[in-house]
Amino acid sequence: MDQRTILNSKHLEITLKRLASQLKENHHFFEDTVLIGLQPRGIHVLERLKSILESDLGKELQCGQLDITFYRDDFRRREQPLIPSVTNIDFIIEDKKVVLIDDVLYTGRSIRSGLDAILAFGRPKQVELLVLIDRQFERHLPIQPDYTGKKVNTLTSQVVKVEWENQDGQDQVLILNQDKQHG
Repeated sequence: MDQRTILNSKHLEITLKRLASQLKENHHFFEDTVLIGLQPRGIHVLERLKSILESDLGKELQCGQLDITFYRDDFRRREQPLIPSVTNIDFIIEDKKVVLIDDVLYTGRSIRSGLDAILAFGRPKQVELLVLIDRQFERHLPIQPDYTGKKVNTLTSQVVKVEWENQDGQDQVLILNQDKQHG
């Protein structure tokens, strides 16, 4: 499998700091704003942004983790069953501004599932979407991010993989070209 690095560790850190700055500009001190990472990989983006924001603001932010497994439209179509993750939202989202966070926006189906799932916790005043990587030309649904780390143009046969130091040994974002015979 051939791969190309599109964000190395240094550029990933710069991108996360830029996203955090954009959030601060729009949400100031986050009085009525909560951050929610989509399981499984959006929580890594959330944790890094949370660390940057809390350090800058000097206060703890309301953050949660949302499992979308049972809200996915392909839940029953898979040969291998999806294993649910943990949802951890221990605060009220009613009339709050919610920033949904994910690592890669591809078809938009995971985000749609996240929107459906979040309604089980109340009716937010507003929902925004933050993604680290936007695969902008592969959308199946009319979903666009409010905050984007990097836009990439990819082929359907390519995979965008976000790796984190604490889980994968290194911070980086890769584009993987799948072998046609095995992909």
